[in-house]
Parts: sequence; structure tokens; C-alpha cells
Amino acid sequence: MELLSTPRSIEINNITCDSFRISWAMDGGDLERVTHYFIDLNKKENKNSNKFKHRDVPTKLVAKAVPLPMTVRGHWFLSPRTEYSVAVQTAVKQSDGEYLVSGWSETVEFCTGDYAKEHLAQLQEKAELIAGRMLRFSVFYRNQHKEYFQHVRMHCGNMMKPSLKDNSGSHGSPTSGMLHGIFFSCNTEFNTGQPPQDSPYGRYRFQIPAQRLFSPNTNLYFADFYCMYTAYHYVVLVLAPKGSPGDHFCRERLPQLDISCNKFLTCCTEDGELVYHHAQDIILEVIYTEPVDLSVGVLGEISGHQLMSLSTADAKKDPSCKTCNISVGR
Repeated sequence: MELLSTPRSIEINNITCDSFRISWAMDGGDLERVTHYFIDLNKKENKNSNKFKHRDVPTKLVAKAVPLPMTVRGHWFLSPRTEYSVAVQTAVKQSDGEYLVSGWSETVEFCTGDYAKEHLAQLQEKAELIAGRMLRFSVFYRNQHKEYFQHVRMHCGNMMKPSLKDNSGSHGSPTSGMLHGIFFSCNTEFNTGQPPQDSPYGRYRFQIPAQRLFSPNTNLYFADFYCMYTAYHYVVLVLAPKGSPGDHFCRERLPQLDISCNKFLTCCTEDGELVYHHAQDIILEVIYTEPVDLSVGVLGEISGHQLMSLSTADAKKDPSCKTCNISVGR
């Protein structure tokens, strides 16, 4: 049987967090003969790979020949925001069950995308199932080391400035390494209604009245839901003043929440005053997208411990947790 031509001019497009479309050129005479495609897909390793995840192995895909371009989809072998290399080979299945194969094409590299809004909406729905009842609160707070606040006062004009979000949480979160903001907490202890006296981030705490960051002039977005191989689950929310650069960034990428009616963090008007509530059964990480002046809050030292085991800095999500994972790339 006449040999098959080697596939050439590989093109990759329509890339998502767990799929891509691929096409290539081959000699006209091969089009009617080819019965199968072999696709060799390999993940490019890097030093930041999740060491807790199962070992990645090269993926050899076999597909019946279809008109090109063809879509390759699979959350079990494609992860979001990950670099891959791909090569293709065509084949004719013969009467004896053996394959006549072409040579392998050149290798092409591409990177998968972030979670889309519909994927984040699925995460949001799973988070809502465990959010629990709503507790009232009145302040947002931020814990850091003493040196951090000294630096803000001496070198930043008393302004805490937004910084680039790290890669903690879901690997497909569109905020990681892209959104600038300042992390705040708002969780309270159910028996006291006050912020806990322990923190993983430092013994010094800046507290600011909730209305300074969250009001009807603020938009609220859902950004992530994850855990770190523990029973604790975290929800990441973004507070962005309407019309701000952070607001524009989030509007294109994240599901927007109704500030007065959602399962995580609310701002409502009661008797002419703003009243705030947070979900009890999840740990909220709130990103505020604009600078914050230390003069509008209070800085003090907490009396509890620094619980480093609860720090989420660059924390990797548990890809096996059924509570906080969805059926797309982890």
C-alpha cells in the first residue's frame, strides 16, 4: 500500500481550559484513505507544578478520522493555564487489524486557558451548598507583620497598595497572577461576633469599617472556591468600586453577585443604615481592588497565635476533593 504523507502545518485554535481545536494539512490522496488520527499530547513540566497531583504521563489519543478541524476535549488529561506540546500522525487501518501510519508531524506548543464564567458559576453553585447561615459583621480586617505596616507608613504615604494575586486556589482561576488587589478577611467567631484573635498572616491587624470598602457603589464578584487537603473550604470574592479598572477586569471574567442577596457576603439597608453579613461555614478571602489609607481604620496587635498552617499563600488546591472541584480542568 502506498505510504501516507506526513501531516504538516499544524494549527491550534479555540483553546479553552479543557479543550482545543486542531487541524493540519496532508496530501489530497490521503484524505479518502485515512481512517484514524493519533495525537501525542505532552504536558510541559515546570518548577511550579502541583507536587500533590497525580503524576502526569504522556497522553496518546486515538480518534476515528473526521473532517478537520477536530475538537480535542478532556478534563482528565487537560488542565487550565498549562503548557502542552502536541504532534499528530495519520493512519489507515488494514484488513488484518494492523495500521499503516504516516510519519509524526512537527511538534507544536500551546497553553490552555482559564476557567470561563460558566465554569466559575459551577464552582459558585458548589460553594453555595456548604456556605451555611449568615452572621452579622461590621469590619473588614487585614493581618500582616509589623514590618509591613511600617513600610506602608514610611514608603507608601500611608496607603496600602494593591498587589498581584498569587497562584493560590484553583489552577484555572482567571484572577491568579492577573488581578491586583488587597486581601481582607471578614469572618467572625459565632459566639462573640468579633474577628478571631488568631491569624496565619501576622500579629498586627488593620481593621476598617465595612462601609469603607463595601457599599451600593461597589460591585461584588465570585472568584474561586477551594481547599488545601483540609476540612476547611475557602471562597474568594472581589470587591471593586463601580467603574474602576478592577471592576472592568472582573466584569469580563467573573460571575457578578447581587450585593444584597447572595450566599457569601451581603450589604443591605435596614432602617436607613447599611448592615453586613458573611457566611458562617466557609472562610472568605475578600480582594479589594483599590488602595486603602491606614488613616481610615485602626491598627493593633492581636492576642492570639499565628497559625501558619492556615496560610493560603500560594496554596495549591486539592484536585481530588469532591466538594470543591468541577468536571473541567483542575
